[in-house]
Amino acid sequence: MGKVMVVDDAYADLRLMESILRSAGHQVLSYLDGERLEDKLALELPDVLLLDVVMPNRNGYDILRHLKKDERTRHTPVVLVTCRAEESDRLWGKRQGADEYVTKPFTPAELLTVVTRFTEPAEPPPA
Repeated sequence: MGKVMVVDDAYADLRLMESILRSAGHQVLSYLDGERLEDKLALELPDVLLLDVVMPNRNGYDILRHLKKDERTRHTPVVLVTCRAEESDRLWGKRQGADEYVTKPFTPAELLTVVTRFTEPAEPPPA
């Protein structure tokens, strides 16, 4: 399984994602804010980052833009996990550099499907 970093200022949401991911065998690193996230990401090298959008101090879009500009973190896949469910929000997130977008509330299956996309090795092409 993979190494997943989760950033969400809502403690209950953070714990829910941790529980779902750990039960599927993933290693989980959790943070309640995005302060110095670029450094944490560069140090830990997760397979994927699950990032909330609506947070105090630094919102997810701001963090995402900085991550994609930072040479150390630009290639880390980022999944925005947010209550912002409008199609315009989804498009804006993708334009900011998100690799995927999951809306709250989500099911465990939805979350694991997205995470699996970034944590399991790609199948080799048929011979």
